[in-house]
Amino acid sequence: MMKKTTVLQVCVAFVFCSPQAVIASADDCPDPDTGGTSCTISLEKLLDRAVQHAELIYRVSEESKLLFEEMLDSFGGVNLHVPSGTMCAPKTVSMSKNEIQQISDKWILHSVLILIQFWTDPLADLQASLENNENASSALLNRSKWMSTKLRSLEQGVLVLVRQILGEAGLLSEDPEETFDHIISSDIESVRRGYSVLYCFRKDAHKIETFLKLLKCRQIDKDNCSLF
Repeated sequence: MMKKTTVLQVCVAFVFCSPQAVIASADDCPDPDTGGTSCTISLEKLLDRAVQHAELIYRVSEESKLLFEEMLDSFGGVNLHVPSGTMCAPKTVSMSKNEIQQISDKWILHSVLILIQFWTDPLADLQASLENNENASSALLNRSKWMSTKLRSLEQGVLVLVRQILGEAGLLSEDPEETFDHIISSDIESVRRGYSVLYCFRKDAHKIETFLKLLKCRQIDKDNCSLF
């Protein structure tokens, strides 16, 4: 576990060492006047970084779920079973595999933004809840903060992709109509809700990763873009 965590941390630091990393880096913008923040980089590099970003978010969400389950020992065993068929993603992006294969690139980008915006507040709330939980490990706290920060960073990268692929007026960012239930009545309910957030976010993080990989294949590779 220690080796796996170290590798992950090195990867995170290398790929996303600054808030601008999804958009541009010093290597992409050797001219010091650009500062690595305003120059244009290729669509392929933008898609590569967005996919890497999504992959790391998904991996960290898996680790966070396992760390959360370890924390439950302090509660004497809490039944956190999430019923099968539980709807995690907003209904607007709950599609079958065949439907995902057939949607347009514009709808892929729209779906990714909906998912990111849907989870921004619940992840921030989860982080705040864990900071007030004396049983939460530093590893879990760090991953919670990392996911919340990097999800917002990914949103900025996706908006750059929108402008490159669809143009300035190609897509308007909208707040999702659906929200994750924020009602908390006790410490146990807070724990249950926190677990539900991680359980569902992990599934939707994988969906974001899948959407972006499909988009990259269509834009760059062009052929054999079946990911399922």
